[in-house]
Amino acid sequence: MQEHDPTGSPTHQLSPAKTKYETDPDPQANRTRPRGPVRRPANTHIVFLVGSSAWVHPLTHATSIISDDTAEPLEYGHSFSDNNSWRTPTSQDIFEGKLESEHQPEPLLSSQAKYHKRCRPITDNDDDNEASKTTHKTEPTDSRMYKTKNYSNKRYRANIDTESEAELYETPTKVNGRQKKMADTKEKKPNSNAKSGGKKKEVKKETGLGLTHKKNENFGEWYTEAVVSGEMIEYYDISGCYILRPWTMTIWEIMHDFFDAEIKKMKIKNCYFPVFVSPGALEKEKDHIEGFAPEVAWVTKSGNTELEVPIAIRPTSETVMYPYYQKWIRGHRDLPLKLNQWCNVVRWEFSNPTPFIRSREFLWQEGHTAFATKEEADEEVLQILELYRRIYEEFLAIPVVKGKKSEREKFAGGLYTTSVEAFIPNTGRGVQGATSHCLGQNFAKMFDIRFENEIGERGMVWQNSWAYSTRTRHKHMLTLVTSNPNASRLDQGDAEIIGVMVMVHGDNKGLVLPPKVASIQVIVVPVPYKDADTQAIFDACSETVRMLTEAGLRAEEDLRDNYSPGWKYSHWEMKGVPLRIEIGPKEMANKQVRLVRRDNSSKMDIPTSNLVEQVKDVLDKIQKNLFDVATQKRDASVKVAETWEEFTLALNEKKLILAPWCDEMEVEEDVKKRTKGEMGAAKSLCTPFDQPELPTGQLCFASGKPARKWTYWGRSY
Repeated sequence: MQEHDPTGSPTHQLSPAKTKYETDPDPQANRTRPRGPVRRPANTHIVFLVGSSAWVHPLTHATSIISDDTAEPLEYGHSFSDNNSWRTPTSQDIFEGKLESEHQPEPLLSSQAKYHKRCRPITDNDDDNEASKTTHKTEPTDSRMYKTKNYSNKRYRANIDTESEAELYETPTKVNGRQKKMADTKEKKPNSNAKSGGKKKEVKKETGLGLTHKKNENFGEWYTEAVVSGEMIEYYDISGCYILRPWTMTIWEIMHDFFDAEIKKMKIKNCYFPVFVSPGALEKEKDHIEGFAPEVAWVTKSGNTELEVPIAIRPTSETVMYPYYQKWIRGHRDLPLKLNQWCNVVRWEFSNPTPFIRSREFLWQEGHTAFATKEEADEEVLQILELYRRIYEEFLAIPVVKGKKSEREKFAGGLYTTSVEAFIPNTGRGVQGATSHCLGQNFAKMFDIRFENEIGERGMVWQNSWAYSTRTRHKHMLTLVTSNPNASRLDQGDAEIIGVMVMVHGDNKGLVLPPKVASIQVIVVPVPYKDADTQAIFDACSETVRMLTEAGLRAEEDLRDNYSPGWKYSHWEMKGVPLRIEIGPKEMANKQVRLVRRDNSSKMDIPTSNLVEQVKDVLDKIQKNLFDVATQKRDASVKVAETWEEFTLALNEKKLILAPWCDEMEVEEDVKKRTKGEMGAAKSLCTPFDQPELPTGQLCFASGKPARKWTYWGRSY
């Protein structure tokens, strides 16, 4: 093969690539990548080392991957000019330590190989070259592409600089069972438009999209890949923090708008307290609340100046808000005081950060209310819990169970805790979707929140708190000095709104979004055939979107002409758009459009005369079907266990267990100890409000004592 030099300099005959591609036996996840350009002579190539293979960065219009096992090793970043001998580092050079490890880029994993692809500019002239007609898999790219993947709790990132928006990325091909990157060295034919000075538009070749992991085979890797490839999040350069992309924020905003409107009907008002917390506020309650220290983030400097007193970043809001409740509440006319705030919270998590599961910063809403009587507080607890049920079932199409937490699992220091519980059949784990707590008068005593009633008597207020967020299991990690030594953890609202939706509905193609929360409910894709009137098809797509948008639907058209319809189908399926409309010459001739559902891939042709009505009807059916299918899978995972043997068998089968229980904390603690293992211990999830009939003489599955109620048990996130 021959290297092309656009400057007219002598070309060099290169030997065929012979580099052996081997797996790095000990990849280092945190190698430092050199920043900034490397000085080099004109017309040069730079050899990058990725894992144990050589990668030549293209500095001219066309390049070749070259290899010479007998070549002398050069360090990373060395340049090869036309006046020097061409040399390529060999695989063995890396294992022998002849290259400086700190200059090597982060290693590639096999599952990431498709993100690291050779590139070169292409033109329409390539179509005239038979050798260039090979199908190439490409990724949509901007001028700079970042691809990230979570692997073994470490982030690997590929950073590819591109010179043109239209670039060809070649896929790795298997050679002797090993991954090998091959460069395209095909010669370009003269441009037929060169004489007239014209230039055809550069286009991207066909691409292969899809997830590399299967949901039923590797759930953890599938989940991470789905939220990244589906453009819900992007990894940030601070561990445990994630960029919430527009695809995610739209879901959050839709739920925000619904919930905010509903709580305002209950005369709950929004407020905002500062994100900073003084040490004095935390110190004031140290006798009652402890355990924050490991997760509290502190501001210690302003510029280069050390602060005299460090300032904490809000890990929760009780300590921030309740001192002012004490100030604002004086008499019965000041009650009820019902406030909610939409804000962010910082918890410096140390254990395996995961998108929407464990993160160091997350969005949430938190409500804090105070009443004169317990009856008022009890009523609001159930009202808020019903709103949380509606979010999950009516918007996210996820079935949940409303119930009450056990004494061991309740909000410690509170009177009782209610929750909505979801279940993930693939992992056999429950998810505490959202919680609504009645705090009783415990916090009123801590913060001295008193009021004077109508007859002049002084009393303590009754308080509630309730919350949901963009992540799950956001434990307050509070320990209260109470008479109950086992009630040590405060869960202020373990709401995994978005992550649960991905886990329940997603499939091997990617995300599956319920229509009510999808950023785009309908995507319209033109399907132009050869010699078709492309502009007329584009106009029909735009008109369809206009009609749907005016009808209140969230619809967009994909008129990009540098991607094929097949590529667009895969792209929008991976992003989970509920409904796709295809319009081509056949549809235009028959005055119809084709609908393709994301939830079950069914197709149907409908006339354009009643397009809007039928699209709305199909979207409603998709929403209902997602809920019905999720409910069937959840119900199929429920197992009734009346003995310990039945309980352990169901637990090993990853079931949601409904068992008779004596309601004793010591028994629950014993269940946790006896089931502790690699998969995690079992615990009570909730006691459902809708109780099955308890037979007379029914015994507890764990203790053999008389059972008092039915309770859901299982492992949880």
